[in-house]
Amino acid sequence: MPHIIRTLSACAILLLGISCTDNPGLETRDSIAAPGEAGRPFPNAPEIAPIGVRIDKYLDLPDGAKGPGLDPKKGYRTEKLGRDLYMVTDNSYQSMFMVYETGVVVVDAPPTYATKLNEAIAEVTKLPITHIVYSHSHADHIGGTGSLDLSHNPVIVAHDETKMLLARDADPARPVPTVTFQNTYSLEVGSHVLKLSYHGNGHEPGNIFIDAPEQETLMVVDVVFPGWMPFRRLAVSQDIPGWLSQVEKIEKLPFKKLVTGHVTRLGTREDVKTQIEFDDDLKAVVGEALKSNAYVDGINPADMGNTWALVDDYTARVAVQCVTTLTRKWKSRLGGFDTFVWDNCYAMEQSLRVD
Repeated sequence: MPHIIRTLSACAILLLGISCTDNPGLETRDSIAAPGEAGRPFPNAPEIAPIGVRIDKYLDLPDGAKGPGLDPKKGYRTEKLGRDLYMVTDNSYQSMFMVYETGVVVVDAPPTYATKLNEAIAEVTKLPITHIVYSHSHADHIGGTGSLDLSHNPVIVAHDETKMLLARDADPARPVPTVTFQNTYSLEVGSHVLKLSYHGNGHEPGNIFIDAPEQETLMVVDVVFPGWMPFRRLAVSQDIPGWLSQVEKIEKLPFKKLVTGHVTRLGTREDVKTQIEFDDDLKAVVGEALKSNAYVDGINPADMGNTWALVDDYTARVAVQCVTTLTRKWKSRLGGFDTFVWDNCYAMEQSLRVD
């Protein structure tokens, strides 16, 4: 039996140069891609498959996207960042905790390993959790808070905007913060301090910077992706110009270790510079594509009265140019390049047209 890799309706992606047929059907191939190969596109399609088209093999990860391995029995690893400060990760999500003289401060509790976070802390100390800091409101980063040991009624610190969002959501897994701030807040516990600051709506309202100055560690979640393509739609950011400016702000801050909330390893200043370079390329390529593609070009005359069809066709042509151009430089530099390059081209196109 030939291996079925994709289901396509007739003329579904004609824009990409794929031939139409009279009868919808299944595209087949004699064998799946061999190890080490990327998913092979259909004839005349861009090298990177578009959104919604399943492939049989993603691009291999470059070395720069890889981090230390996990003990599969534990499902997480703990990395010391400096005096009494630790990162916990499952190599997909990241959180931190800080031990001080009489307790523990936890920064974020992703639900993917929140039940294990208590174990990670217990490996270091028997002191109770006295404080929790929320980087922002999203459930994938703090939705495990309810699984922590909350027996000592910890103080929960977050930005004002985060409190408003969580009060609206009324999610028992994400208790509403008990202490909030607008611009800056210094969390002083024993001989340690965490400096919290807000720099506006980038990823979402309330997404804060968490600085551990003694440990030369900065935590900013969902803004930088060390060694990786940014998550889809530029990290589903509400304010893309604000998000881009926050990446540049991070590069100027004094840190040596960057906890980003995602992917396989700590970030460095070079990682931030690399993302700025990619962001700049993405913005420039999309800007050029918006100018060089006519708004109406080759569309069926019967669709001229369909406003959404005109927009869809124009932005699709812009995205194709964006993906094709970026692939030449970035496909072997960023982990997961082929997963979200289409999403990010579309997100930048939308931002440049309307923001």
